[in-house]
Amino acid sequence: MRILFAIPGDLQTASGGYGYNRAVLAQAPALGVDMRHLALPGGFPSASESEIAASVAVLRAALQPGDVVLVDGLAYGALPEAAIAAIDAPIVALCHHPLCLETGLSEETAARLFASEKTALARARRVIVTSVATAAEVQRIFAEPAEKITVALPGTAPGVRAPRQGDPPVILALGSLIARKGYDVLLEALAGLGDLAWLLQIGGSPRAAPEIAAQLYARAAQADLAGRVDFLGELSGSRVRQLLQGADLFVSASFYEGYGMALAEALSFGLPIVASRGGAVDSTLPEDAGLKVEPGDVAGLRGALRAALSDGAGTAKLAEAAWRAGQGLPDWPDTARIVVEAARAVA
Repeated sequence: MRILFAIPGDLQTASGGYGYNRAVLAQAPALGVDMRHLALPGGFPSASESEIAASVAVLRAALQPGDVVLVDGLAYGALPEAAIAAIDAPIVALCHHPLCLETGLSEETAARLFASEKTALARARRVIVTSVATAAEVQRIFAEPAEKITVALPGTAPGVRAPRQGDPPVILALGSLIARKGYDVLLEALAGLGDLAWLLQIGGSPRAAPEIAAQLYARAAQADLAGRVDFLGELSGSRVRQLLQGADLFVSASFYEGYGMALAEALSFGLPIVASRGGAVDSTLPEDAGLKVEPGDVAGLRGALRAALSDGAGTAKLAEAAWRAGQGLPDWPDTARIVVEAARAVA
């Protein structure tokens, strides 16, 4: 059996979803499976008709008898039914999170993506999701049966416990500069903490939404934040780990996460966390390892950050719980094994 793993765009894109895909591809040989990366056009989920046709052509040209096609959800959820029907092989869909729940979509676009993804998932033989929370969402939103869904949590490489000795304390946030990550909410929250010592580092690519990035840069340059916010751009894996070890507090203001890989990485380094509850965050972040607020709640986030920066003993307890939780996280071989077993089950 071969697994053709179809992924839109640049596989080296610095995001949690692409990191997941790269890790699964890297682990597959050790599991005795032939997994081939198939590069699809990068226009998804708003692909043109020509890009959709090219995607089908790539898949059909690569197919051999007995193959299973694993398709990343960024493309699969946006493929028309006719395109999926033209793929003559069992299909496994990898859903990082429902496309229609992306922050900032128009009602028309959200409705279009909902209809497209519902139809696409119904045609898949298996649906792999990256968290229990996303499994529940897929069942609730798309009426997919529980027995068709496999949960393959992202892996987290073991971290080195952060000493947390920054002066001023370093607050770290990771993720692309897109609307869903809620960086505008984070900056507004921190703008009200001028009486406390802190430095915010944001690691994430501006390429996906340059207009959002420009707005964030402009806000951070205003007097109440000037000199206290560093945008670090797209980061390598080694640089991310270096930043995690040098941080004092991790923050996520995201409106929605299908799992929250950056949160899991922060746990593995023993960092206390302040996070919005969006999506799977409640299940990824243990209650005793972080302070949680509602997505978009500037005042709530500000209060949680003030508490984490001011209450040394309380934050130390969060850090201890984070370190304990981080030691029990799955690693990438576990993730890849679940993905491969799901594909074998439909071969």
